[in-house]
Amino acid sequence: METGVEIVAQPPGKKLQNMNLLSGGERALTAITLLFSILKVRPVPFCVLDEVEAALDEANVDRFAQFLTDFSADTQFIVITHRKGTMERADVLYGVTMQESGVSSVVSVKLEESESLLEV
Repeated sequence: METGVEIVAQPPGKKLQNMNLLSGGERALTAITLLFSILKVRPVPFCVLDEVEAALDEANVDRFAQFLTDFSADTQFIVITHRKGTMERADVLYGVTMQESGVSSVVSVKLEESESLLEV
């Protein structure tokens, strides 16, 4: 039970190495790649992701968001994020705001409706 899983990755331009030797962004990208590989073989109805792309640079955040869009035909994703690139691809955004001290409110925005309002 405590043996763990050994993952070896080879990012472009680097030698084959253990995941512990990769940077935070490379580790995140490797883990995300593994997740999408599993989803490609065995889709699930929904998947909750909590800031998995936080360590990625902007270009890779955009790639991550594109994969979410591509896989959303089979899987509904609930993504907790602060990254603009991920939020821009969402269908619906939920946020929590505290207008009064100690009183939180949930705000939701359906981006499809917002885009149609902007076109008017």
